[in-house]
Amino acid sequence: MLRYDLISCHECGVLYRKRPLRAREKARCVRCRSVLYRAAPGGGTSADLNRVVALTLGAAFVFLIAQFFPIVELDINGLTSSATLLGAIRVLWHEQMHIVATMVFLFTMLFPAIELGSLLYVSLGLRMGVKVPGFSLVLRSVQTARAWGMTEVLMIGILVTVIKMTSLASVVPRPGLFAFGALTIMLAIVVSFDPKALWNAGDDLVRQALPGMRYKAFAPGDALLPCHSCGLVAPPLARGKHLHCARCGAALHGRNPDSINRTWALLVAAAILYIPANLLPVMYTHSLFGVEDDTIMSGVVFFWTSGSKGLAVIIFIASVVVPMLKLATLALLAFTSQRRSRWRPQQRTKLYRMVEFIGRWSMLDIFVVTLTVALVRFDALAVITAGPGALAFGAVVVLTMLASMQFDPRLIWDPVDEAAARHDENDIKHLAIGEHHV
Repeated sequence: MLRYDLISCHECGVLYRKRPLRAREKARCVRCRSVLYRAAPGGGTSADLNRVVALTLGAAFVFLIAQFFPIVELDINGLTSSATLLGAIRVLWHEQMHIVATMVFLFTMLFPAIELGSLLYVSLGLRMGVKVPGFSLVLRSVQTARAWGMTEVLMIGILVTVIKMTSLASVVPRPGLFAFGALTIMLAIVVSFDPKALWNAGDDLVRQALPGMRYKAFAPGDALLPCHSCGLVAPPLARGKHLHCARCGAALHGRNPDSINRTWALLVAAAILYIPANLLPVMYTHSLFGVEDDTIMSGVVFFWTSGSKGLAVIIFIASVVVPMLKLATLALLAFTSQRRSRWRPQQRTKLYRMVEFIGRWSMLDIFVVTLTVALVRFDALAVITAGPGALAFGAVVVLTMLASMQFDPRLIWDPVDEAAARHDENDIKHLAIGEHHV
């Protein structure tokens, strides 16, 4: 049986031995200050599994309501138009905006559904004392889906769209709006649960079924590699030319291969697309007065001049400032890591943490465009369609998120560790010389 009392800091690579935490406590890395793990509610007992099952099941029901019920309805002199999220995606697809429709479907429907379904499947099995078939693959899918699910960003997009539509028509809230609000809160609670605890619960089941098994002791010369999927720190298993985790089977690397080169490639592509994303129209308004183009900046100006200055600031920050900051920050991290710089490693790690956190919020404008296009379908008065700027901007968001995922933050600390190792070697040499003279 493998031991799982060791944990590796994802951002700087330092190894720690886990210790129990009290309620609401969290363990931080002493070097880079990132959160290593948090105390499990209920202490990791069956009560904790009951909580996960109940929350996930409730969120799954609310998720279905949110997806298939109308979000809002517009009323202009007796003409009405309503939209569901699925209907909005269908409208984009019929307008030949296939890539944008696919992105919205993945980020707001498929990935949240995978997270909820996978968590429910695994936690129900553990609650019944069973390690379900496909346990490892399903739990790994939870973490992938969680990185790309954007329900909270969609909720803000819905609110922005509702406020925008109030200047054009009478807005009537529908069940989907309240369901999305409840779903956002419930998912925030579900996300607070660390899936790595389920890996340990699965190991506990195996240990109970085979009581004669004990933790495996590591030999002094064992090379330990951390698994970022399940959290296990152990000697890897060799399968062909690659190393894999002994518990979940995920591929392991000392450092992400070609991390800096891949980061640069994605950043250059995002920087090129950032120009048309801001210059090309994201929406076209077809009305009795002709066709009007709307860019990201014209949307900011609209909210500012209409009195919604707070929303104008939010959209400007999310759609203009954040993408620029992500590009500049990731370029700085890639450049300094490529040069093996030891300049302010803790501050650069904080910058990386910030980029990871804010990356998804740039999709706000795409969600606003999606809902606006679906709602304004008054053939006799006005119709809004998506423009090429939406495609370019969505691509910028995805590329910058991929760039931050490809960048390995442990590269920031490698030169620091190497310098410390050289310093220790010099101290040993000087000590040996001193002893020789004595």
